Amino acid sequence: MQSANVLLKKIVRCSVLPFAAQHGMKKDLFPLSRTLSLSLCLKQDNSCNPSEKLDLDAWKKVMKSGLQEVSETVSEHKELSTLAAAREILEMWRLAGRSVPENISEEQLKIFMECPSKSAKKKYLKYLHLKELYKKNDKRKMDEKRQRRLETASKTDETRRNSFVCLWANGMDRAYSWRVAQSMIFGQPLVFDMSYEKDMSVREVANTVRQIVLSESCNRRSVDPFHIHFCNFKDDSLYHKEFMKHYREAWGKLLITVTDQCYTDVFPKDKLIYLTADSPKVMKTFDHDKIYIVGSMVDRSIKTGVSLAQAKRLGLETAALPLEKYLLWNTGAKNLTLDQMMHILLTLKDTGDWKKALEYVPKRKYCGFVSKPVHELKKTLNLINTLKLGKRQEEVRKQFAKNYSKRLMQK
Repeated sequence: MQSANVLLKKIVRCSVLPFAAQHGMKKDLFPLSRTLSLSLCLKQDNSCNPSEKLDLDAWKKVMKSGLQEVSETVSEHKELSTLAAAREILEMWRLAGRSVPENISEEQLKIFMECPSKSAKKKYLKYLHLKELYKKNDKRKMDEKRQRRLETASKTDETRRNSFVCLWANGMDRAYSWRVAQSMIFGQPLVFDMSYEKDMSVREVANTVRQIVLSESCNRRSVDPFHIHFCNFKDDSLYHKEFMKHYREAWGKLLITVTDQCYTDVFPKDKLIYLTADSPKVMKTFDHDKIYIVGSMVDRSIKTGVSLAQAKRLGLETAALPLEKYLLWNTGAKNLTLDQMMHILLTLKDTGDWKKALEYVPKRKYCGFVSKPVHELKKTLNLINTLKLGKRQEEVRKQFAKNYSKRLMQK
């Protein structure tokens, strides 16, 4: 029995302990060897009993379990060292400017190490990098959306708390509606001629309705609004469809007069004046006893004479705004939008000042207001055109005129 114990100790020392010492696992095996030796000594003390025998199968199981534990700990240490080395490689690649994710899990790191080639590793890292960027972008969008929601909630809370502002807005709307309601009884009428649908495209009709909507809102907020009339207005027309898109349920609540009759059937002819840019007669002053008609037409192709022909056909008086009298006109047609005409007429009705009213004309269409004699203004305008075209071009024109006159003399 003693010889068997010595043999077992030699086996442990010669096979297991050098292997453990090589891999730094000697301390873990020391209790195992001690328990084995103690158990052998105990068995040796009890050897007086001749019936008991040494169980070699049990000793084999104990030895195999000890070797398995040692191999598992060694493999764990190896795996940890390889993962650390892989992380260092990724950090170096990140510093070199490659597409490497900032945060990578152990599972992703193992998949990275199992990639068969360097290109496959690069593709996998690029995939992880893009995935991380998408997550960051989604998170940023969610934060911005949350921030906007909080801002809107704070704004709504402020408006709800500030009851005075709400009461003031409601009061102003009521005041505007009351003024328009009074104008429907006592106010000066203003007619929009809605008979030009056939002369416009669908897009031009939509632009016309948009300008009329702006005109109606401007009139509603004025101190002394007009009583607006839509004449020659037909149901289920393009005008009606576009108005329904803008006003929807409020279309039936508008404080305006809508009729399919012509304005000559509603008002006396001697009080009607058709405002058109093609009229030879220039409007001098605003007459509060007259009823002005504005053609509801936006013509991008500049169809001249259409509204003038309509007025002459009906035998109505026409007038044009005195743009050349008060403005140094530069370029372009003298046609204005419907909302600009509404601003001008409202200002004339309230103040009677042409300069103040014509400030609503776009600045690009004129150089300034007339403050000098006409011949001096023409010289100034010629000088401006010369500077725009260039001095060289003006010299070429003069030379061409001289040569042309010489050729005529020779003939």
